[in-house]
Amino acid sequence: MPHHFAEIAFTPTVKKVQEELGSRSSYAQMESAAGAVNHRLTEAEAGFITARNSFYMATVSETGWPYIQHRGGPTGFMRVLDDRTIGFSDFRGNRQYISVGNLMTDDRVSLLFMDYPNKTRLKLFGRARIIGLDDPSLLSRLEMPNYRARVERGFVITVEGFDWNCPQHITERYTLEEIHIETAALKARINELEAELTQSGLVKIK
Repeated sequence: MPHHFAEIAFTPTVKKVQEELGSRSSYAQMESAAGAVNHRLTEAEAGFITARNSFYMATVSETGWPYIQHRGGPTGFMRVLDDRTIGFSDFRGNRQYISVGNLMTDDRVSLLFMDYPNKTRLKLFGRARIIGLDDPSLLSRLEMPNYRARVERGFVITVEGFDWNCPQHITERYTLEEIHIETAALKARINELEAELTQSGLVKIK
């Protein structure tokens, strides 16, 4: 099966459910692409990933329980190292170390990158390895020098497969920075009108 995301996600049981619920034929076409696809990041995926300031990462514990963690930081803290490799610095948090512990027994991860304003999401399967402080050369490629947070380690993820998701049911959400950008022109125009009204003497702006 050349579609790497489908190869991982569409297990025999999943295919059976797709068949029963009527979506199997369309996904069978997805799997029939000529040549291997969706395992090497293109400019579209790389640009989307590096434009994010957060993502969600799932790991699996040694007892079989899934664990999903939100990861956040400055825009671009997830680095694209090449077309099969991404990585990020692990900033000090609540020190539960659940993801770190899970990765010591199972290196598989699932990542979800969200662009809420544009209702776009990218799903990615990968295998992660932990980069310690004893590998400063690689860790330096993941650091954000201007971000004031203690880096405890790094994560480097080999991409196994990815897929773009449809925009259905994604609720638009905006960060303060995005709101400021979207309203900048409106605020500038308001300032212009207030200045004109003040200059005319017709209205006194408080």
